Amino acid sequence: MTDLIAIFSQRGDLAHLALFLWASSSSVLAAYALRELAAASRRFDDFVHALSRFNDHLRSKP
Repeated sequence: MTDLIAIFSQRGDLAHLALFLWASSSSVLAAYALRELAAASRRFDDFVHALSRFNDHLRSKP
């Protein structure tokens, strides 16, 4: 990574390096957010399923 930074700084492409780092970090954060959103959706689905089973259990009792 330091070699890459040295190449960019010698050529004067610091703006491109900054843009690359920003885009990379944004992509990683977006992927993390989507993964957490999917996990939250699964947990909510599990909760609704458990609640449905609980309600079915209460309805089946005399």
